[in-house]
Amino acid sequence: MLKSKKPLVIPGVYDALGAKIAQKVGFDAMFQTGYGTSATLFGMPDYGFIGATETVDNARRICRAVSVPVIVDSDTGYGNALSVWKLVKELESAGASGIFLEDQRWPKRCGHMQGKEVISQQEYTEKLSAAIDARESKDFIIVARTDARATEGLDEAIQRGQQNKKTGADAVFVEAPRSIDEMKRIGKEINAPLVANMIEGGATPLSSAETLSKMGFNIILYPLSVLYANTFATMNILKELKKSGNTLKYKEKVVNFDQFNDLVELSKFRKMEAKYGKLKRE
Repeated sequence: MLKSKKPLVIPGVYDALGAKIAQKVGFDAMFQTGYGTSATLFGMPDYGFIGATETVDNARRICRAVSVPVIVDSDTGYGNALSVWKLVKELESAGASGIFLEDQRWPKRCGHMQGKEVISQQEYTEKLSAAIDARESKDFIIVARTDARATEGLDEAIQRGQQNKKTGADAVFVEAPRSIDEMKRIGKEINAPLVANMIEGGATPLSSAETLSKMGFNIILYPLSVLYANTFATMNILKELKKSGNTLKYKEKVVNFDQFNDLVELSKFRKMEAKYGKLKRE
């Protein structure tokens, strides 16, 4: 998919249900968002609250629910190069098809928030090399992310992206460019599969997949669209329930009982139940 001339549009998911919906809609791959994981597990911001345990546990649930590739936001790797090595082993064992690994200093924060710091390029290269060495399959994708645009400037971010490709990253991600001109520079100066991160209300201008592809971006990531849409829908239906005491106003805007049971494959498990019940009777 990375080698295809067609841009790969990837939605962010944060639980098994959202992953099943993304696959049912027809997406060929998906991204486990750390921002969404922190928000939905703890009700807390993407501010360094989740660790390796939460990331791996969530990945295991999501990967079991779908049959398409899942790339996992592994933040900074939650430690040093050895921590990254261990994390890659665990995520690959859990069924993940790749990771995003960033160069922020811990505690990290969402790439579109203020107050970030980055580690040295040398320290990040050690982490990236450990991730590359740890994977069992060459199909396990390692995306090298740099947050240096916010702290060191665009020139430094591009240099880091170029170095990360030389180290062996499968794709390069310069987080939070602030304009179309900056994105054009990234696409022109880094010779690698590139990630464009589209966040509603974020620092980077939203653009179509076609436009981004022409600028040189292969992976078009929408990490928070599902989280924000679900939050919007939940707030509205709960406001209506609080106001009127019922949800009749939203009857046509929600899936019904049968539709939801179809999504979670109730019929499959009923058949399994009948099969094993038959064996018991025999």
